[in-house]
Amino acid sequence: MRTTLTLDDDLAERLMEEARETRQPFKVVVNDALRRGLKDKTPAIAPFHYEGHQGGLQPGIDPRRLNELFWELEEADFWSKYGKIGTPAPHDDDRS
Repeated sequence: MRTTLTLDDDLAERLMEEARETRQPFKVVVNDALRRGLKDKTPAIAPFHYEGHQGGLQPGIDPRRLNELFWELEEADFWSKYGKIGTPAPHDDDRS
């Protein structure tokens, strides 16, 4: 098929340079470049596959109250770092 194609100057120069280096006709170089560019676009990284499994919580943990469990664990961690349970938390702006 014959068609008119307008190429950007930098692209035309690269194609002409490739034709000179390989000693192939310009038409062959353009067709090869187009074939490479239109080749199957499979991703370079293999798709991620995983096997799901039935999750479950330990007995006694209510999934509707996980935020409360988190707060309790966070509070226990805080008190283990900054003081005993039952003592007031340290404040930077303590004005007493």
